[in-house]
Amino acid sequence: MTIREQLEQQERERLSPFACLSAEQDKRERPESPCPYRTAFQRDRDRILHCNAFRRLKRKTQVFLSPVGDHYRTRLTHTLEVAQIARTISRALFLNEDLTEAIALGHDLGHSPFGHSGEAVLHQICPHGYHHYEQSVRVVTYIEKQGNGLNLTEAVRDGILCHTNRIAATREGYIVRLADRIAYLNHDIEDAIRAGILRAEDLPKEAVERLGSTKTERITTLVSSVVAHGAEQIGMAEDCLQAQEQLHTFMFSNVYYNPVAKREEKKAEQLIEQLYSYFVKHPERMSEEYQQIAKRFDLHRAVCDYISGMSDGYAIDLYTELFVPKNWK
Repeated sequence: MTIREQLEQQERERLSPFACLSAEQDKRERPESPCPYRTAFQRDRDRILHCNAFRRLKRKTQVFLSPVGDHYRTRLTHTLEVAQIARTISRALFLNEDLTEAIALGHDLGHSPFGHSGEAVLHQICPHGYHHYEQSVRVVTYIEKQGNGLNLTEAVRDGILCHTNRIAATREGYIVRLADRIAYLNHDIEDAIRAGILRAEDLPKEAVERLGSTKTERITTLVSSVVAHGAEQIGMAEDCLQAQEQLHTFMFSNVYYNPVAKREEKKAEQLIEQLYSYFVKHPERMSEEYQQIAKRFDLHRAVCDYISGMSDGYAIDLYTELFVPKNWK
């Protein structure tokens, strides 16, 4: 037996009957010879870790646009926190941790620059619409590797697609959906307190009493509730779910739409609009791979792909180069 076959055998012997087994789910758009050392999902995880889109997450907004402080989250650190929480739950339920990790690491690859404000403006101006979870699948299917994609398994692509508001085909995919919300609510609270937008005592009292007064306590409570709910039907206790929804509503009212957190948002929207208009008129200024996407799909699809892949810093630098006059020397 190869090392991969031994690992697949260990999955069959050790994992829950509700787990997604890698040996049974190696379905890709293009058939490939199996790796002798890694299962299908381990291979997918590694491809995501090594791709360009994953590296760009380090310079993409989570909540605060281009934060100066060292400790504010970026889209990359958010992704890593989601992966940690999701792996903990998956391991405790004896589900497929490798599948869970691959989905978690890939779930936000398609996020635009400037967070959800960038997503909203691209959705408005692109005739095809724009949702980051659908774009994440486009990244791994059509954009990475010079248009060849990463050729991931169906199970990983499904989990990425369904991490926001759909029901995934696997329990591992649904775990990532829960872990995503557990992560962003609690680290966004911490960042908002650091930024002076919130005080810990401002949080809803009932939610704090049920989940805990610190980030660690709240995450532990929520993770424990998901684990206690079991692997047959992924979920959490109703009182925990209600407390989490209280926090969610509170954060939208007090942070996500807070003028301090969003004071640069209108500028970011105008920047994306002008870049979009420019590249629709001048597609030859896009890199060759996106010109090929325009031929394969259409121009608007390619321009949206190009801009959504930019980091915050790259978009600002490119805008400055194209639209801001330079001093004459």
